[in-house]
Amino acid sequence: MAEETVLTEGSSFMDPFKGLLLTYFMPESCYDEFFLNFNFLYVPCLKIVLSKGLGIGIILGSVMVKLPQIIKLMGAKSAEGLSFQTVLLELLAITGTMAYSIANKFPFSAWGEALFLMLQTVAIGFLIQHYGGRTSRGVLFLVVFIGLLVLVLSPVTPMPVVTYLQASNMPAIIIGRAASNLRNGHTGQLSAVSVFLLFAGSLARIFTSVQVLYYWNSSPERKKKKKKSE
Repeated sequence: MAEETVLTEGSSFMDPFKGLLLTYFMPESCYDEFFLNFNFLYVPCLKIVLSKGLGIGIILGSVMVKLPQIIKLMGAKSAEGLSFQTVLLELLAITGTMAYSIANKFPFSAWGEALFLMLQTVAIGFLIQHYGGRTSRGVLFLVVFIGLLVLVLSPVTPMPVVTYLQASNMPAIIIGRAASNLRNGHTGQLSAVSVFLLFAGSLARIFTSVQVLYYWNSSPERKKKKKKSE
């Protein structure tokens, strides 16, 4: 009986999933707070779990965020209203974000959506060329982009260049899309579903970024001082 008591002390019914939870959702202190102390309403840990959960949700959502637009293009067999130059600017922005995150060794949850958005944007770029009767140019685009991507991700590329690419992401996307829509006078094959998913993902990413910055600057010493003052 004594041995059983020792074995069960400090254990939880969630122990089989502990490794998964600690890797993707919460630090060990929050695991203990939730599943050993059963304090499921502990706000700091709830914020961390929500932030990490949203990060994973963003990545899963990014897998299909531009699929409606790709399906719409293939169904219409037309890339009307979509500018290849705009796609290139989007790729510049997305690739810059991904390269900057990888160079700084950020966790996959911080840049995973950029990878999937990049793959889908490349597919859209190829379809624009293909449905424009320039399939060979589309293949050339794929080859050149892959080569440039390998170069940017390699140690050969200086960090200031990667930082510049990351800083140019938002202006590149806004200017490219706005110029294309103004020039055509309509959004063409731009999918409203894709736009909504991108907007929702951006809001979620803002929340997760604010949480990361808050807890990054909140050192253990500062937390102890705050508790003492209370």
